[in-house]
Amino acid sequence: MSDPNARIAEIVNGNDVVLFMKGTPLFPQCGFSSKAIAILDHLGVGYETVDVLQDMEIRQGIKAYSDWPTIPQLYVKGEFIGGSDIMMEMFEAGELEELMNEADVQRAA
Repeated sequence: MSDPNARIAEIVNGNDVVLFMKGTPLFPQCGFSSKAIAILDHLGVGYETVDVLQDMEIRQGIKAYSDWPTIPQLYVKGEFIGGSDIMMEMFEAGELEELMNEADVQRAA
């Protein structure tokens, strides 16, 4: 499958929580991705990541898919939530944890 939109849709819809980021959870390549990982780890939810630096089609395609210009991007149960700033605002307000609970997201193993 080489169509980036189809690949992105499969990833987004095939996982409860997906973070499109720069780098990996153990080695984030930007501060925003690092902050996003720290939030997800603190919430204790299971999540998948996609390193956009490894795939230029995905890196450009995810911006069009979400109509959001920056990375990282968080998806929960197929719904685009936002980038690291929105994640931080929602986390600080308790809204991100509430969303994860309402969406019945799996906890981290």
